[in-house]
Amino acid sequence: MRIVFMGTPEFAVPSLRLLIEQGYNVVAAVSQPDRPKGRKRVLTPPPLKEAALAFGLPVLQPERMRSPEAVAAIAELQPDLIVTAAYGQILPKALLDIPRLGCINVHGSLLPRYRGGAPIQRSIINGESVTGVTIMYMAEGLDTGDMISRVEVPITDEDTSGTLFEKLSTAGAELLGRTLPALIAGELEAEPQNNELATYAPNLTREDERIDWSKPARSIYDQVRGLSPMAGAFTYLNGEVFKVWACEKPGGKPGKGSAAPGTVVAASTSGIDVQSGEGVLRLLEIQPAGKRVMSVADWLPGARLASDAVFGGGEA
Repeated sequence: MRIVFMGTPEFAVPSLRLLIEQGYNVVAAVSQPDRPKGRKRVLTPPPLKEAALAFGLPVLQPERMRSPEAVAAIAELQPDLIVTAAYGQILPKALLDIPRLGCINVHGSLLPRYRGGAPIQRSIINGESVTGVTIMYMAEGLDTGDMISRVEVPITDEDTSGTLFEKLSTAGAELLGRTLPALIAGELEAEPQNNELATYAPNLTREDERIDWSKPARSIYDQVRGLSPMAGAFTYLNGEVFKVWACEKPGGKPGKGSAAPGTVVAASTSGIDVQSGEGVLRLLEIQPAGKRVMSVADWLPGARLASDAVFGGGEA
């Protein structure tokens, strides 16, 4: 049986590795094109491409999977099954119709909740306590296909997007390994999604990363976790971008306090305490404009943080 695997970020690598280690005939990998990365904008291959080349697989990187040339290139591979995991583009019907066993996707949520491109980040940002992985048949809509198998994964209060990506990528690979034999044998019955229960997780925008200090401390804490270690949550200090990478879990009963939201109410090497709309949030790891990520303990001694400093607002 011939399998084409499609994916882009690190999330997809364990699933590809499982297929190789279990002896499936993966004839090619498909990934997004190399992109500039970092301050020096160095052209960098996606993690899935690097893994595929290490396994000795040919790699295709079409700019647009909807193009006739891209669909024709996949058709030439004559796949019996296409497996995707965080590929990053919606596949056209012309491609979905190619493999005789269909196209299946390893999706990082418990569908029909969190359809879309950022289910892992948004599940943390929204304060969820459980998520999971769904393997589904791909359809023309956005993550609307029939579900084949699912597994739940708890979200702890200490999880970040980084740790949850790792948990779900491993869980997804294991679920794929358990699902494929029955799928290939035609022994599975897929379950249609209940569209009335659907929620969406669109890709994150710059506004999603901005801290709104009028929100409760717990909500901001979840936002910071959900954006770490990728984009990072940000606010402004003295008109300059000030990123927040880690906070202390808010404890006790959240009070509104007498200070305005965003006001620094205490600062020491243990952290910077900032008044929120409900409760105080302690910042632990930060990144001032033009500087590296560092602990508050490293930054504060030379920072000259004013006693009446206020986070928020915008650029000066």
